[in-house]
Amino acid sequence: MTIHSHPFPSAIRSASIEPAAALSAEGAALIDRIYEAAALPELWREVLVELARFAGAPQAVMIVSTGTHFRDFVTTSPEFDPLVIDHFERFPDNVRIGRLLALRHPGFLNDLDVVTEEEIATLPLYQDFLIPRGYGAGTATAVLVPSGDSVIVHCERARAEGDFGPQILSALNSLRPHLARAALLSARLEMERVSTTTRTLEALGLPAAVLGSGGRVIDANPSLVAMMPHTLSDQPLRLAAVDPAADRLLREAVAQSASPQAMPVRSIPIAASGERPPVILHLVPIRGAAHDVFVRARFVLIATPVVAQDVPSADVVQGLFDLTPAEARLAALIAAGDAPAPAAAKLGITPSTARSVLRRIFQKTGVSRQAELVGLLAGRGAGSGLRE
Repeated sequence: MTIHSHPFPSAIRSASIEPAAALSAEGAALIDRIYEAAALPELWREVLVELARFAGAPQAVMIVSTGTHFRDFVTTSPEFDPLVIDHFERFPDNVRIGRLLALRHPGFLNDLDVVTEEEIATLPLYQDFLIPRGYGAGTATAVLVPSGDSVIVHCERARAEGDFGPQILSALNSLRPHLARAALLSARLEMERVSTTTRTLEALGLPAAVLGSGGRVIDANPSLVAMMPHTLSDQPLRLAAVDPAADRLLREAVAQSASPQAMPVRSIPIAASGERPPVILHLVPIRGAAHDVFVRARFVLIATPVVAQDVPSADVVQGLFDLTPAEARLAALIAAGDAPAPAAAKLGITPSTARSVLRRIFQKTGVSRQAELVGLLAGRGAGSGLRE
């Protein structure tokens, strides 16, 4: 498909060839904020708010993509976040991003630099999604970072307001070198923080990885890499457990941890296989300002092999599976061979209460039978253990 009837996009003809005008005081202040955000990632949302205001747009978004595949983002407001997510879910092969990246233009471009008027009038992206929501006129630039990802900075307003004019594009282009340098600096700083985390856990003898959005591996230490491919699998989009039951729990934990109400830690058991002992995966969400849009570390995953033992103590059981003290005490008695009724008597609770607590223990440990729980806690396969 031919993108344009003219040889060069309008922004290239009108704005980028001419030297940018002297920066206003507002632009100079924004540059300072851009470099602050490179070191303090929690400031990127504020920077985007100022950038949108600078461009005369109500919203802006910074997107990290691998090719045309959306990976992560930060926007001007939490209210705008769901629209960005819905946008990429409904239009994964985004024509705007695809053509923007293909042009490799070192400046900001308008919609009419990447699509035609006829396409805007017919494409569902515009007619069914953007325009009805009060958008459809954007200006964006793409910056490549050494990881191979693209960082796209995009301002958006109503289609009825028309494309952004040459003066706005010229002003935005004067900011682009600073945005590019800040993206590079932020990516390098965050990768160093990620590597420090995994190296520290390696020194403590803990296999560990830092995961990004959706569970994608950002960095893994040698001990965790040694668990591939027999226990874990580094897939293109996420880290997976080879055991199907454990992988289901891992997927659920990653999805649930996106909620502010989610448990602070989630533990996922992996049954023994051959001579390999059971393993407990601990998924710890990284909250708030601890992550950066360019790497966006979302989780630290730590793998703990279960050393064979006859009767694990309640505190060990509690630590492995994030159990409450009451759940841990019952689990330890079950692991020692008690049936629910005798265990209830020792703990001073009713058998029905013990059964309710046991169901919660099953849910947290990923097993469904008492024998499986005994086998897991004794360092054997999930199917071994005492008869119920």
